Amino acid sequence: MANNGNDGNNDSDGDSDGDREFFRARLIEQRDELLRVRETGEQAAGTVELDQGKVGRLSRMDAMQAQAMSQESNRRREIRLRQIDAALGRLDAGEFGWCFDCDEEIARLRLEFDPAATRCLSCAEKAEI
Repeated sequence: MANNGNDGNNDSDGDSDGDREFFRARLIEQRDELLRVRETGEQAAGTVELDQGKVGRLSRMDAMQAQAMSQESNRRREIRLRQIDAALGRLDAGEFGWCFDCDEEIARLRLEFDPAATRCLSCAEKAEI
């Protein structure tokens, strides 16, 4: 986490190499898992066959619903991958761990829960209102 001139007395251990490597490893692990799942998700989101001779009407409707759910899962997975890549970029730039809204340090426990977080808990709560 970068040193922005703040004390950061919110469960953070500061700007140590160990912290950066810990969060880098967590982000890479999450990204790798999402990439492994991506291929399966793309196959499930494929075109539903329209030949009712092969698939009954209700089975086809089930397949279309499963396809729509898979497409949404793929969309969310791509968003998460972009968030992870952005967090890795912030790590490389020395800007990791600082709230986008208030420029305060994000609590370590929050980053442990979601290393791609861009807001401190206070600002995240305000954003959801």
